[in-house]
Amino acid sequence: MEADGFPRRHRMTAETAGGNAGVAGASAGAEVRWFSGRIWGVSESLVGNLSPRIGGEAEIQTVQFSGGPPEIADASEPEYEGLPQGASTSTHMFAGAVAGIMEHCLMFPIDCVKTRMQSLQPEPAARYRNVMDALRRIITTEGVWRPMRGLNATAVGAGPAHALYFACYEKLKKSLGDIIHPGANSHLANGTAGCVATLLHDAAMNPSEVVKQRLQMYNSPYRGVMDCVRAVWQSEGPGAFYRSYTTQLTMNVPFQALHFMTYEYLQELLNPHRQYNPSSHMVSGALAGAIAAAATTPLDVCKTLLNTQESLVGLPAAGQGGGQGTHRHITGLAHAFRTVYRLGGLPGFFKGVQARVIYQMPSTAISWSVYEFFKYGITKHQHEKRVALQREEK
Repeated sequence: MEADGFPRRHRMTAETAGGNAGVAGASAGAEVRWFSGRIWGVSESLVGNLSPRIGGEAEIQTVQFSGGPPEIADASEPEYEGLPQGASTSTHMFAGAVAGIMEHCLMFPIDCVKTRMQSLQPEPAARYRNVMDALRRIITTEGVWRPMRGLNATAVGAGPAHALYFACYEKLKKSLGDIIHPGANSHLANGTAGCVATLLHDAAMNPSEVVKQRLQMYNSPYRGVMDCVRAVWQSEGPGAFYRSYTTQLTMNVPFQALHFMTYEYLQELLNPHRQYNPSSHMVSGALAGAIAAAATTPLDVCKTLLNTQESLVGLPAAGQGGGQGTHRHITGLAHAFRTVYRLGGLPGFFKGVQARVIYQMPSTAISWSVYEFFKYGITKHQHEKRVALQREEK
């Protein structure tokens, strides 16, 4: 196991939902059934086929801490600290994909609430006091499946995005660590690796974020994922799917920096020996994610505005209010900041902060717990196979 424990990661956002309650409920129910069937079948086939493949990708090096001569650990009870440090890229990608899908899908209802609470000009029926009030009212007025609308878009985007993220993170962390501080943990290498991995993650995730947030909007005009994709493509062009990309990167770079520094500090307190300790990883990750999420909420609000392009009611029309007209679309971070301030003032930059923190804490814990669980399971299985083969050869 690497000395720094869990790798760490940024968090996502969402926006409001609406439309006909019956259509929305049927659409969301179909999405949930589709997703559950796909993940059940795919996971069985991938887990069955992945281990033989990763065996040929990387030579596994067992690590001994006893101080004696190197020897192969007992296959029945291999210690996590004695399992390979050089796990294969496919192991990182598979574990990361499962972790990302689980994280986003389990927390999706809270993500929907966060999106709605970040609305700058919500409808009277979409004004909520807090997270639980929002969730209760969405379910009672729009149907039990309404908070899950857009789940399939998120599942499709989260898999490859997190696979790229974790694989890139693990590779860069080791490479940069060997350069910066050979043989020891380097916070600088971890932070740099996480920021670079974020570039790939956000590039893969951004289109699904746009679709998801538009489906989550109150009174969303879209019937489903493909209808939303077609409508956005035809009316706003392909660039609309990456309109918030630079804002998302601007948000995630400081998010990652805060997350990593806080996580490492908490690990020094809770897990000074840096052993595999799920409880310390969960607590450290959740608190670090909460602090980073709260601090970067203003950028998240701007990203949500860029993704959803809410109608700018109250802004001066062309030829009015000093001759300044509204733009057809909100087109950049500076424009989004001005719009948020004009519509909501300084408090507008922290709309939905409660939901964002409540979303981030368990999602971070889920992501890293699931990632390490699958990474451990796959490497343990391969370790046992190698030991069995060596015994047969003797």
